[in-house]
Amino acid sequence: QVQLVESGGGLVQAGGSLRLSCAVSGPTSNSNVMGWFRQAPGKEREFVTAIVRSSGSTNYADSVKGRFTISRDNAKNTVYLQMNSLKPEDTADYYCAARRGLLTYSVGNLYTYWGQGTQVTVSS
Repeated sequence: QVQLVESGGGLVQAGGSLRLSCAVSGPTSNSNVMGWFRQAPGKEREFVTAIVRSSGSTNYADSVKGRFTISRDNAKNTVYLQMNSLKPEDTADYYCAARRGLLTYSVGNLYTYWGQGTQVTVSS
């Protein structure tokens, strides 16, 4: 069983930065692929980014390329999402997710484990 705990959300002004963390516990093999997804009020969940913990391979949604960076610290069993140049449209609940594998899946239904989410609000 894998448990995921997100932290780091909050309120920030447009143009600002936030760093989200996702602490991972449980078998590493079940969480080799880590993803970040978000869901804004009234909207469907959308893919943000993903990383393969063993290789460092990453994948980003076009809407966040060049602004967001996913990284991992395998010694700390933590995955990070550095968000820069934040925009009001980045406002959402952000969730980390995990699954087995070697590919940076962008479809939420392919992930097995989910955190409880952390709220990010970007004011204009």
